[in-house]
Amino acid sequence: MTVLRPALSGPSAGVASTHWLAAGVGTAILDQGGNAFDAAVAAGFALQVVEPHSNGPGGDVTIAVYSRSTGTVRIICGQGPMPQAATIAAFAGLGLDHIPASGVLPASVPGAFGAWLRLLAEFGTMPLASVLEPAIGYASRGYPLLPSAAQTIAAMAPLFRQEWPDSARVYLPGGEPPAAGSRMHNGELAATLEWIVHEAQAASGERETQIAAAHSAFYQGFVAEAIDGYLRTTKVFDSTGRRHHGLLSADDLAAWQPTVEEPYELSYHGLSVFKPGPWTQGPAFLQQLALLEGHDLRGMGLNSADYVHTRVEAAKLAFADREAWYGDPRHVQVPMDALLAPDYTALRGSLIASDSALNPQPGRPDGRESWIPWAEPAPTPADEPAWMTNLRSGLPTVSSVAKRAGAGNTCTIAVVDGVGNMVVAVPSGGWLKSSPVIPGLGFALGTRGQTALLTEGHPNSLAPGKRPRTTLSPTIVLRDGWPFLAFGTPGGDQQDQWTLQTFLATTQFGLDLQAATETPTFHIDHFPQSFAPRASRPGTVVVERSFDPEVITTLGQRGHVLDVVPESTLGKVCAVGVDPTTGFRLAAAGARGRQAYAMVR
Repeated sequence: MTVLRPALSGPSAGVASTHWLAAGVGTAILDQGGNAFDAAVAAGFALQVVEPHSNGPGGDVTIAVYSRSTGTVRIICGQGPMPQAATIAAFAGLGLDHIPASGVLPASVPGAFGAWLRLLAEFGTMPLASVLEPAIGYASRGYPLLPSAAQTIAAMAPLFRQEWPDSARVYLPGGEPPAAGSRMHNGELAATLEWIVHEAQAASGERETQIAAAHSAFYQGFVAEAIDGYLRTTKVFDSTGRRHHGLLSADDLAAWQPTVEEPYELSYHGLSVFKPGPWTQGPAFLQQLALLEGHDLRGMGLNSADYVHTRVEAAKLAFADREAWYGDPRHVQVPMDALLAPDYTALRGSLIASDSALNPQPGRPDGRESWIPWAEPAPTPADEPAWMTNLRSGLPTVSSVAKRAGAGNTCTIAVVDGVGNMVVAVPSGGWLKSSPVIPGLGFALGTRGQTALLTEGHPNSLAPGKRPRTTLSPTIVLRDGWPFLAFGTPGGDQQDQWTLQTFLATTQFGLDLQAATETPTFHIDHFPQSFAPRASRPGTVVVERSFDPEVITTLGQRGHVLDVVPESTLGKVCAVGVDPTTGFRLAAAGARGRQAYAMVR
């Protein structure tokens, strides 16, 4: 294996992000005296500007935080709930048996903005204006447009011109799709953020009061008013081929506050691994680790046929449980403790055999039963324009390879500072492809509601005020109670498979953190994807071509259906950490996509 980038370490701090400008923003904030949390907030807002095809202020984020002063890990939930008007009956009344992939019907309360503010208020030290300044600067003065963003804009340009005029105004300067690398502006978004800062500073000279005022400006003030007015008065064309009003209201926004929650924890080979709860897919990472506990991965060898097979089979069992059991624990009883109990995981782990399991089933924790809701594939009209086909896909990507590999959908920022604070965030949603720009605001709403089910009685069934299950899944790892690793990746349903590869490569096989992000990887496509059209490919394992051909052949002989994709196409893992021997801060960014970047101080 050839590692493309050097292993980075330094005495003071480390930053890694899916965009080099965000990594630079985070580093600059640290240089100005901010802590890891200040740096993450500034970088997170910058990502909303420079990766508009992957996230935005109208989207969502899950944030994992390790505070050195308290020695504890916490999760900040930036996944807003569904509107009070969003009921299964309401969608049935529209003649729909699933929540559309695009438009404004799948919009939940936009949680990203509030979650970043909660991180700043509770854990940060810098004033709001300082952390918003880089994002405002890029939006107003311009930033280089990524090739993937240019590709997305070009693919959706006919829709923007015909149906979404405010998206056309922002993303089609001069009426034409901009070229990759061109200087892109978003003056409306810059003005929105500037006015939020103005209202915050007018409210008070105190940092905490200003942050609270900024939250009010977004969720109870002019931003909420603009969203409410647009959704009430405008029918938006969506993936159904029809136009609909949205269900989200000003009351929904005003009622929401981001929460700080306890994580789930699992001990693995002396390391404490922390993940968000089952309103995300995060516990599936812990379930995979628990299932692998009784298997000698080191003896198998990294990326051997035995290693890949064992991990694939563990993923099938964990994700079968995800599909059957995970949902918002505020609304349904999720038997998470039972799913992670040693007796249960030992029983499940014993199901891993030498050949591929063709029909893996969810377990029965505490004797309870659930089911996996398989989606019926919908036919695509032969004469459908490409932009409509892309609109029907719930992922933000537009190329066929990206849909399959999932490398470009979502962002990540991870930071460790000099005192040992660590934070990793995975923001997504509110991307430009799937929902129109709100007039006067410069950003689109998210479409996370599409991941909820219009099926009564399932843990992930739609309900008013309930969080749709999200794929956003950051990880923090402590070693003997001290900061060790923080990491995340874009990739939708694949996140907790790709990051597991990085985690095992460094903790079980001794690879340095950068090499661990670059090692060949793989994932299963067996179960329905979280995003429309909820496609599944039973038995399929997607592997990068950089695997040893003999390994690929052996996996096929064991009954796996192999989809071999180009090397370095699965994920962009971003990670930071602390070397337990030297105390140096570490940072690594996967070389996939030539976009993610890491820096150290």
